[in-house]
Amino acid sequence: MNKSKLAIGLLVVGTLTVVFGTVIVFVGPIIIDNQIVKNLVIDPKNEMSYTMWKDVPVPFFMTVYFFNVLNPTEVLAGEKPMVEQRGPYVYRKRIQKQNITFHPNHTVSYLEYRSYFFEPSMSVGNESDVVTIPNMLVLGAAVMMEDLPFAVRLMISTTFKTFNEGPFLTKSVGKLMWGYDSKLVDFLNKWLPGMLPSTGKFGLFAEFNNSNTGLFTIHTGKDDIRLIHKVDSWNGLTKLTNWKTPQCNMINGTAGQMWPPFMTKESTLPFYSPDACRSLEMVYQREGIMEGIPLYRYVAPKTLFANGSDYAPNEGFCPCRQSGLLNVSSCRSNSPVFISHPHFYNADPVLLDYVQGLQPTEDQHGLFIDIHPETGVPLNVSIRLQLNLYMKKVSGITETGKISEVMMPMMWFEENGYIDGEILTTFHTNMVVLPMVMVYMQYCFIVLGLATILGVVLLYYRKKASVKDTVNSADALKQQTDKCIGNDTDKM
Repeated sequence: MNKSKLAIGLLVVGTLTVVFGTVIVFVGPIIIDNQIVKNLVIDPKNEMSYTMWKDVPVPFFMTVYFFNVLNPTEVLAGEKPMVEQRGPYVYRKRIQKQNITFHPNHTVSYLEYRSYFFEPSMSVGNESDVVTIPNMLVLGAAVMMEDLPFAVRLMISTTFKTFNEGPFLTKSVGKLMWGYDSKLVDFLNKWLPGMLPSTGKFGLFAEFNNSNTGLFTIHTGKDDIRLIHKVDSWNGLTKLTNWKTPQCNMINGTAGQMWPPFMTKESTLPFYSPDACRSLEMVYQREGIMEGIPLYRYVAPKTLFANGSDYAPNEGFCPCRQSGLLNVSSCRSNSPVFISHPHFYNADPVLLDYVQGLQPTEDQHGLFIDIHPETGVPLNVSIRLQLNLYMKKVSGITETGKISEVMMPMMWFEENGYIDGEILTTFHTNMVVLPMVMVYMQYCFIVLGLATILGVVLLYYRKKASVKDTVNSADALKQQTDKCIGNDTDKM
């Protein structure tokens, strides 16, 4: 009787274990997804995710390469420019959000400040290294002024000579990056205010250091996780005014640091870049793994900087030149500045014919974002862009000499960051190890339950067989006994 009760108990336990494991198979992913949603919402109560969003504690660097002009005299005579890449010059980038304000409609506003610190150990030289690049103040202004009356152009040329400004600059990396004193800049800011983007020293990144990227208002995801990190407005604007079509003026996607969770291979990565003055979008390329964490790699499509002739939706970003160039003059004080991929990667091949010394490759010059699809958290980021100046001969401005019409690369930079250290370990534990443990547990419960049920069934049939054998043995013994008794009776 006790053995029967034990067998029934084991059968019940085994059945319940199988049911529990089966339930976990279906309920487990829902629990994990709910936990992801709970932890990703931008909320000071979510200590880890909020700190990562607020202060971006992962290592972030900006790596800069200059195109040193080897033949400036020949360029002025109309020959093809020859450049050599100089660098890398590496800066550690610190990002911190301030003036954080939460709103009742489940959005949050903030100013994100960025500062840069030179890293000599990661660079090939020092900021004192000297390079020669085109003088934007002269050659850029010349193109801007080419439609003015001839007499005005002569006066501008005289002004350049008065302030000893030539067509090319030979200065240190530090001055070219963060600014140098220029009497011409002081003169222009005094008599032509607004012509230049800055009022202090003139440098390629003078506006970037110790500055913010504008007032972003983004969704916290508290009411709808699908909206998390998406931009609600920038500097109070829900659309731009720089471009010619409503589509090009749209502010799409996130602020470019995180994306909504539960991504698929069909998902894209849209984001708004104040530095590019437009929204950008990256597309899925392939799967991958980083330190055991699954990821999707997203890259820039060839249409990103295509001109309006090759890709009609980009017509609003024109006036365009060759594909592979983005004209940002409309948000850069109308200076003839263009953005491209480094070394004109993925651009019209004709651009490589204008300049000697460029060798584009995807590994070195393509941009990408490796992202964890379940959370929308970037694991490894490399954004690479090149700054180009459109140059040409402008009559009346003798500083332009006989320069051939050329899209001149001046420098390119890479902003890269990656999760590592304690953050990577914690992320791996929470997003890989724990879900894997749950998967193993659910199958262990199922296997254990089935094994218990199978064991009870085997014991049942073994007992039944044993009883049958006992009965058969008893019958055989009885028959033998009856036979013996019968024989004895016959003898009597």
